[in-house]
Amino acid sequence: MNSTMNKLKGPGVYIPPPLLYVLTFIAAVRIQKIIPINNALFNLTALKGTGVFFLMAALYFLVRSLRQFFLTKNTLVLIKPATSLQITGIYKISRNPMYTGLAILYFGITCLIGNWWNLILFPLLFIIVQEYIIKREEKYLELEFGEEYKDYKRNVRRWL
Repeated sequence: MNSTMNKLKGPGVYIPPPLLYVLTFIAAVRIQKIIPINNALFNLTALKGTGVFFLMAALYFLVRSLRQFFLTKNTLVLIKPATSLQITGIYKISRNPMYTGLAILYFGITCLIGNWWNLILFPLLFIIVQEYIIKREEKYLELEFGEEYKDYKRNVRRWL
């Protein structure tokens, strides 16, 4: 695909990222029914509290990043071109606050429902998000926004 096509189509990610998180989570829950792992550790009050903390942290990342996208009228659909480069607000902390928020949300719900398979499958999810989504987005943003994105990339971490 030539660079003009990439610019017109956006990053070319055809599977919505939240769907990957949800599908991985559901797969883990189903695997637990087939190959159960004792989840007694997840009954600890401290772990439940950690889950609630993670949920609040996830909401912080998700609400702030989504709000910024809506205010700047940018697209969340990864098969459409971006209208602007997000580099302020929550995007000063992370180049990918939505994916960071989704990962934290995943851990928060995992702590509350208590399923080891969610933790076991998370590295696979992380690799898919990193390789299939984020790296495509980065190539696209570099093509679309050039030196401005390269400077941003040098100064802000991919995750946290």
